[in-house]
Amino acid sequence: MTRDEVIRRLDLVPLPGEGGYYRQTWQAADRVPVPARGGRSAQDKAAGTAIYYLVTDDADGFSAMHRLPTDEVYHFYLGDPVEQLLLHGDGRVEVVHLGADIAAGHCVQHVAPRDTWQGTRLVPGGRWALLGTTMAPGFDAGDYEAGNREALIGAYPHAASRIRALTRVR
Repeated sequence: MTRDEVIRRLDLVPLPGEGGYYRQTWQAADRVPVPARGGRSAQDKAAGTAIYYLVTDDADGFSAMHRLPTDEVYHFYLGDPVEQLLLHGDGRVEVVHLGADIAAGHCVQHVAPRDTWQGTRLVPGGRWALLGTTMAPGFDAGDYEAGNREALIGAYPHAASRIRALTRVR
């Protein structure tokens, strides 16, 4: 199967700002109260959401560095392995490989903790990977915070090359 077939069969569309392709597959009908925190106002959100997410070898096919106020569970479905960069608030840098080869240390599921900078790209030489993500409470576009290349490199200089690969010049 090609990435274009995956896009067509799953009815994926480009994900503005972040990159790659996606489609929301579930949004809980139930709403949950989310208290104010970190400069965000209290609000009601969907109890949970899920998406398909396709990373490609296109110039805009990666998930740019961003952070969210909710844990995000990643699921690997098909395709080539991906590398996820996680920049933790305590200065720690973590690189996780999602893929099908669990004997080689790939994860088929991994949690990007809330308030952690994250970005995902194909391992060099890959063409595409189909992932899914699940969040509870659900994703709200107003919570998405795009990463700034210079600020992230300043805070995590030892990860500069990876940050450059996972950010866009604005």
